[in-house]
Amino acid sequence: MTNTLIGYARCSTEKQDLAAQKSALQKIGVAVDRIYTDHGFTGANRARPGLDQALAAVRSGDTLVVPKLDRLARSVPDARAIGDDLASRGVRLQIGASVHDPSDPMGKLFFNILATFAEFEADLIRMRTREGMALARFRGKLRGKKPKLSERQQKELRRMYDTGGYSVSDLAEVFSISRPTVYRTLESVREFMIGVRSF
Repeated sequence: MTNTLIGYARCSTEKQDLAAQKSALQKIGVAVDRIYTDHGFTGANRARPGLDQALAAVRSGDTLVVPKLDRLARSVPDARAIGDDLASRGVRLQIGASVHDPSDPMGKLFFNILATFAEFEADLIRMRTREGMALARFRGKLRGKKPKLSERQQKELRRMYDTGGYSVSDLAEVFSISRPTVYRTLESVREFMIGVRSF
């Protein structure tokens, strides 16, 4: 049984900076080389390479440390699934300065309450964003962001990935985009194809 602090930090867009979160984790006592990150991934996206690495790094007796719960998950089901996984492996969860033992009834209750508030806050932000965008469209001030890849390029990227002959790093180099953009493109094309089939 070990007693290591494993840190995780995330920001939703590539323009945001992880420095403040990393600094907060280091002040808590997490070693720099024990901090795993995701840059440009939303909390709603469960397929986060950095989070997967952090969860794989923790062992029984370790503590997974996040600056805020919404960096770890943005929905109650997702937070609960992560909490249950940590509890089954004997890993504690630390949110800021507060340590929670997901296997303890009171710790589990408090963790679920925090997750509920995090999801509620995320829903409010999404609602305000939609309202703001609708108002901007009405005023003619909203211009869509030009995608980094054309529709044809996105489909080609997905086709190349599905052949199994190209890694995410390979695709990022071929299309001159970042790895997070490759992941997002793969996911968006997959969702589009599912929607087409269901239609």
